[in-house]
Amino acid sequence: MEWSDLTEGAKAVLEQTRNIKNDHIQIVEFEVGFSEEIEDEDGDRVSVSIQEEDYENLKRYTQENEYGEKYHMARNKHIVKIILLENGKIPDNLSEFPVFRQYKKDAQTTEEQE
Repeated sequence: MEWSDLTEGAKAVLEQTRNIKNDHIQIVEFEVGFSEEIEDEDGDRVSVSIQEEDYENLKRYTQENEYGEKYHMARNKHIVKIILLENGKIPDNLSEFPVFRQYKKDAQTTEEQE
């Protein structure tokens, strides 16, 4: 599965794992059913919607992606965490890593909290 095959909601989530990839594990958390108008990096207002179709799209992409990146997805009811893994494995101390970006109703991003 290629990037161009992804839904817009799936791209919004994955872009957050890619934009700041550095020496740290990137965790993005989202709620299936999330819909909101947010401001992008250029200051433009964009609509972000993450629905069941986007979740299924992400699930397939993370299992089949052709870019060599390894992801782990965990779902509990409507809340999903997607983790861009370093060295292809989940660290033992995963709870010590902050969630970089959240797409959840009534949630602030970690950027807004700082």
